[in-house]
Amino acid sequence: MIELVVAHYTENLNWLRNIPAGVKKTVYSKSPDHVSEHSVIPLPNIGREAHTYLHHIVNRYDSLAEWTIFCQGKPFDHAYDFKKTLRDVVAEPDTISPAGFRWLGHLIDTDDNQGHRLFRPWSKNEDGRGLDLCGFHRALFDNDGPPAYTFVLGAQFAIHRNLLRQKSVSFYERALAVSVSFPDAAHCFERSWDRVFDVIGLDPEWLAGRLSVQLKPMKHQHHD
Repeated sequence: MIELVVAHYTENLNWLRNIPAGVKKTVYSKSPDHVSEHSVIPLPNIGREAHTYLHHIVNRYDSLAEWTIFCQGKPFDHAYDFKKTLRDVVAEPDTISPAGFRWLGHLIDTDDNQGHRLFRPWSKNEDGRGLDLCGFHRALFDNDGPPAYTFVLGAQFAIHRNLLRQKSVSFYERALAVSVSFPDAAHCFERSWDRVFDVIGLDPEWLAGRLSVQLKPMKHQHHD
């Protein structure tokens, strides 16, 4: 079974009417307004989508779907082919990921462990503050973590229950607490969901090849 877990705030959820029949949907809403057109589970408006995802993991640890797809209330901003992805995984769930984890999205980026590269200049970060990923890593894993994080933007991914259960429920309870106590925790989780589950979310060899293509010098065109 595949379960779609949606972290909703005020987004229009009409797109859920067209998800494949083989997908169970669970919508957690932090909206200040009542959402009447869809069955939702209300949550307090804290911790952004990271709190929602971890709430689901902690409360459903013993009854997880074989595959859980975690997404935002409007997933398409960061995964333009999200509907096609859902259709594909329902048709062939065995192809989702042999590692048990798959980022869902079309934008890949890298941030350093203080958020100077990506978070500080972000247009929605109006005060230009940093992002203490080093401190976040200590709070969650008791170590400083890596100097940089390469990830798929949007905090959307699919995970197999066997991989998820390799960590204890007490670890996820700790992560849930971090999601509401650590400054900008959701942005830290966005950069490190693969590390939460102890996997390499993006293949280093593939990334290296992709980077070499991006950096390949353009041929100069000569005009007569």
